[in-house]
Amino acid sequence: MVGLIVTIDGPAGAGKSTAARLLAERLGFTFLDTGAMYRAIALAALQAGLAPDDHASLAALANQVRLDLCGDRVYLDGADVTRDLRTSAVTQMARRVADSPGVRHKLVELQRAFAQGKNIVTEGRDQGTIVFPQADCKFFLTADPTIRARRRWAELQLRGEEVSFEQVLQALHERDAADRVRSLAPLRPAADAIVVDTSHLSIMDVVDRLERLARERLKLSARSS
Repeated sequence: MVGLIVTIDGPAGAGKSTAARLLAERLGFTFLDTGAMYRAIALAALQAGLAPDDHASLAALANQVRLDLCGDRVYLDGADVTRDLRTSAVTQMARRVADSPGVRHKLVELQRAFAQGKNIVTEGRDQGTIVFPQADCKFFLTADPTIRARRRWAELQLRGEEVSFEQVLQALHERDAADRVRSLAPLRPAADAIVVDTSHLSIMDVVDRLERLARERLKLSARSS
């Protein structure tokens, strides 16, 4: 059975993860956090001491580990690793892991399997272009790089990580450039995606706009939530 699918893509710091989670709640849909999936594989790779360019070993790892998403918790081989996924080390490794063809193939397979029989809101960088090109409603969130870096830096500060704003901004610029030009699932809006600039919007403003547009596109009644 095929359910309704809403995709939210965009660069780091655009607010897509929070927006996707809240939108799913409002619509009564299931939330799929694909970024957490890549981070979980990155964490497993770090724990195993794998090199980020060892694509064969990374692919084998992705096929060996058990990855479970339960609500807002992420489990790796049965262990709750949710709190371990947002460190700088995992973030850097996840970027490299996402360039591994074998890892991406496996996770796309898992994402599509997750969506079977469900109405979902899913977020990532290639959800509307590669994973779910048939999605019923597609969004692409963007924002000014400085604002995105400030959001990411504030998040890291709350986690107690010692990193300067300049370092975060530089890393974000490098990631944006790499995401746009990579041959494997480059970051770009789907042709039929609705682009939303979140630079000067609160998260609730963003979610309000996405909900209105999604309901129009999906023809859902507000009573459905």
